[in-house]
Amino acid sequence: MSNALKIVASGVAAAGIATGAAFFVPGTAAAATYGNQCGAGYSVIDTHDLRGGTIFLTYNGEKNCVVTVRDQPGAAVRMAAGLELSEGKKDVTIDEGQFTEYAGPVYVSAKGRCIDWGGIIGDDKWQIFNVHCQ
Repeated sequence: MSNALKIVASGVAAAGIATGAAFFVPGTAAAATYGNQCGAGYSVIDTHDLRGGTIFLTYNGEKNCVVTVRDQPGAAVRMAAGLELSEGKKDVTIDEGQFTEYAGPVYVSAKGRCIDWGGIIGDDKWQIFNVHCQ
């Protein structure tokens, strides 16, 4: 697990995982792979490529988990993984910092509820709102 500071913010979220606006930046063909950073029992249900890596959304039947993984580990760069329940926009969980391999994992209990999720690598960020209403 990365040794980043876990931040739970109320109201407007930090690190580009902001309420009400989405950033859609074309990704690249990424070679990043999900390495079970979220733990046993989580399956990848969605991905989004960024320049330099991939954001993975996983689910285990109760909780969602997001991890942002670099294509090639190397010198530390700004990275983030963010996740929140769509309703109420009260809390967002973000793992943001300077990482060599991945940001996250971050979790939210979301069975039967919609989520907002996204991530950052360097200056490339992406997020989406009110999806995966399982």
